[in-house]
Amino acid sequence: MQYRTLGGTGLNISEVGFGSWAIGGPSRLGELEIGWGEVDDEVSIRSLHAALDAGINFFDTADVYGNGHSEEVIGKAFAGKRDQVIIASKVGNRTLPNGEWKKDFSPEWVREAVDHSLRRLQTDTIDLYQLHSASDPADYSDEVFAALEEIKQAGKIRFYGVSVGPTEHGPRLIRQGKGDTIQVVYNILGREPEDELLGLAEQENVGIIARVPLASGFLTGKYDENTTFPENDHRQRRYPPERIRELVGEVGKLAFLTADTDKTLAQASLQYCLSHPAVSCVIPGAKTPEQVRDNAAASDGVLLTAEEAEKVRTSVLGDACNYGPTIRRDR
Repeated sequence: MQYRTLGGTGLNISEVGFGSWAIGGPSRLGELEIGWGEVDDEVSIRSLHAALDAGINFFDTADVYGNGHSEEVIGKAFAGKRDQVIIASKVGNRTLPNGEWKKDFSPEWVREAVDHSLRRLQTDTIDLYQLHSASDPADYSDEVFAALEEIKQAGKIRFYGVSVGPTEHGPRLIRQGKGDTIQVVYNILGREPEDELLGLAEQENVGIIARVPLASGFLTGKYDENTTFPENDHRQRRYPPERIRELVGEVGKLAFLTADTDKTLAQASLQYCLSHPAVSCVIPGAKTPEQVRDNAAASDGVLLTAEEAEKVRTSVLGDACNYGPTIRRDR
C-alpha cells in the first residue's frame, strides 16, 4: 500500500481507502431509498479488518449511511484499534421525527450530530468531519464553518472539509478558504473535476478524496446490459435499463487497460484517479473481504501512464454523471 498526505492536514493516508456507504445496509431518507442492498454485519467487520490488514488506514462514512449503522459497524470493528485508523464522517442529511428528509447544515444540528457520530464510532475524536453534499451554495455559510472550527477547538474533530454535491461547489469553496479537504465524485466516466477543481486543489494544497471511483460498480466490469438492481438498492431508481446499456457500452471501450496485464478493470480504474497528483485518496466501497483486497491491490506503486490516461479520455465519454439521467455528449 502506498500513502499520500491529505492536503494541508498532514494526515498520512492510504491512497486506497474504504468507502463505508454500502456497509450501512438498506436505509431511507424520507421516501428515498439510499442503501446498497442487504449486508451482513459480521462480513462487514471482516471486510474492515481485511482492509486494515491490506494497509488501508482511511475509512470514510457518514451519519446517514444506514441511518448511523455504518458508523456503528466501524466503531465495533475498530474498538481497541482506534490508533491504527483515520476516520472521516459527514453531516447534513437528516430524517425529521415526521419521517421527512431535510438537508440541515445549521450550526445547531452540526453541533448535535457530531456527538451522535462520536458515540456510534466509539471514539473521542473524528479525524475528518465533512459537510455532506449540499445542493445550495448558501448552505456553506460562515456560521456553519465557525461551528466546525468551534467543534475542532473542543477536540471533537481534527480537521473539517466538504463532500460536495455539484462539482462546481469545490472551486468556490477553495477560493473562499473554507475547509481542509474536498470530497467529490471522480472516475473515468465522470471526469468533470479535471476541468478546474483538481488543478486548483493541487495549487492550494487542498486534499482531494475521490468518491464513487468505480462509478457505482460499473467500472468493475461485472455488469452487462441486462443488469438489474433490487428495490432496496438506490441504483434501482438511478439507472433505468437504457442508462445501464449506455454505461456498459462505455465501459466496454476500456478493455485496453487490462490487455496483457493481470490487473482488473476496477484496479485500472482506481489507478486512473490516482494518476492525478491532486488526488490524495480514492474510496471505493466494498461488502466483502475479497472486494477489499482487490481494491487494495490497485495501490502497487505503478499508476497509469500519461499515454494510457490520455487514451481513456479520448476513448470514453466524459462527465457520464453517475447520478444523472443521461450521459452528457456536449464535451
